Amino acid sequence: MASSALELRDVDAFYGDSHVLQKVSFALGAGRLLGLLGRNGAGKSTCMNVSVGLVPPRAGSVEVFGTQVARLPPEMIAARGVALVPQGRRVFKSLTVRENLMVAAQTGFAGRHAPWTEATVFAMFPRLAERRGQLAGYLSGGEQQMLAIGRALMANPRVLLMDEPSEGLAPQIVAEVMATIRKLKESGLSIVLVEQSPKLVFDIADDIVILNSGRVAVISTAAALKNDGVDLRQHLGVF
Repeated sequence: MASSALELRDVDAFYGDSHVLQKVSFALGAGRLLGLLGRNGAGKSTCMNVSVGLVPPRAGSVEVFGTQVARLPPEMIAARGVALVPQGRRVFKSLTVRENLMVAAQTGFAGRHAPWTEATVFAMFPRLAERRGQLAGYLSGGEQQMLAIGRALMANPRVLLMDEPSEGLAPQIVAEVMATIRKLKESGLSIVLVEQSPKLVFDIADDIVILNSGRVAVISTAAALKNDGVDLRQHLGVF
């Protein structure tokens, strides 16, 4: 059985003539949480888009539990158990909360928690249960983020990609979202978490990958980086 839930190997990706990812390689271990860090424009979201088939790599490979998925259409990659919580939530604002969930429902891959159903998503997010008949466009930012996570879970994935889930949220809501991510990790999901805040990532991640200008600058465990230190100013422009 493949030890990596998701592996990118020597991936090159472009937007038009812009060479965004350059020989990017990293692996997400099964049942682990990998934090993907980098400055704006470093290529974090492009890694997510390549992984789900929204951006086909120009070179390199993408494997999900040992199966090659590079250049497959997004629906085929989703069928192999990869789900994305996109940056900016992108809920269907003209659909109700329940309709947003049901449009993504698949049997998928059962994990320790599985299967994810309307009932189990509402149990994790009681506020969504209270608003199940409400149009998603009228939800708060935090509620829309919960809905975006719930919608991804309805596909019953075995690899969950989360792109900036704390973006634009109040600190209390960020804490709730991070607690949810911790529960998902404990349920056995393999997770890639893209975040601007190193503190949020280091508090929850098993492994860390730092991108700098479309290349991998650092690969390590979170524990090793905490012990040995890493110059976040050099790679992220933060202190």
